Amino acid sequence: MSLLFQVLASGSKGNAILVCSPKTRILVDAGTTGKQITQRLERTPVPAKRLDALLLSHEHVDHVSAAGVISRKFNLPVYMTRGTLQNLPPSTGELSSVTVFTTGRCFEVGDLSIHPFATSHDAGEPAGFIIEHEGTRLGICTDLGIATNLVRARLQGCHGLVLEANHDVAKLMEGPYPWFLKQRIKSKHGHLSNEEACTLLEAVHHDCMQSIVFAHLSETNNHPDLVLESCRKLRQSPEWECVRFDLGKQDEITRPVELQPTAR
Repeated sequence: MSLLFQVLASGSKGNAILVCSPKTRILVDAGTTGKQITQRLERTPVPAKRLDALLLSHEHVDHVSAAGVISRKFNLPVYMTRGTLQNLPPSTGELSSVTVFTTGRCFEVGDLSIHPFATSHDAGEPAGFIIEHEGTRLGICTDLGIATNLVRARLQGCHGLVLEANHDVAKLMEGPYPWFLKQRIKSKHGHLSNEEACTLLEAVHHDCMQSIVFAHLSETNNHPDLVLESCRKLRQSPEWECVRFDLGKQDEITRPVELQPTAR
């Protein structure tokens, strides 16, 4: 195994992703209940008691609701930006230990290299991640209102991506949300649409890309069929025939993806 990942939960009600190398096992976000995360990890190669660390992208409840419980129960160090730490909801409670990182500065967790980068979202100091092991790179980038030049640059060369495809614009605008919330979602501090996600994918595609998981789909403003239709031409292109596409789901885990090192 070089680098394995599995989306445990993805959506507006909770998010969590397992990432493993042969020696290190981390959880990226813990946005459902501690019980759900523990139960879902039992269906992966890594039970919760074998986790080495918890990495938080930002402080919104759908990413941190179980962070305190998981950290305390399994004595996990928690990594986050200072802005995230300062804005954690009180319900998080005490954490086993905290390590503050700065976007733009790489750090190590076991044999994994973590490259955090700034994203545009309405949170204190949100971050996306490149997680690397021996040259194999996984990009995790959800909860961003716009794919900035920095985001595009950081996602270059990834073998796998967990990428937000939050909403279909027409479905959002015609849906039940109040106008202020529609504006927030569409703003540069909100969430990526299906079309924006596909445009970003085209910009960062390369011959060694192996896996894409579309994440953070809105249950109200999106549908899996709309996501797949948005990138239909892309998926049918010969350049993408070796790339596996999956959809992150709220209530079930995705199949595990094992990324392989490749010579570029």
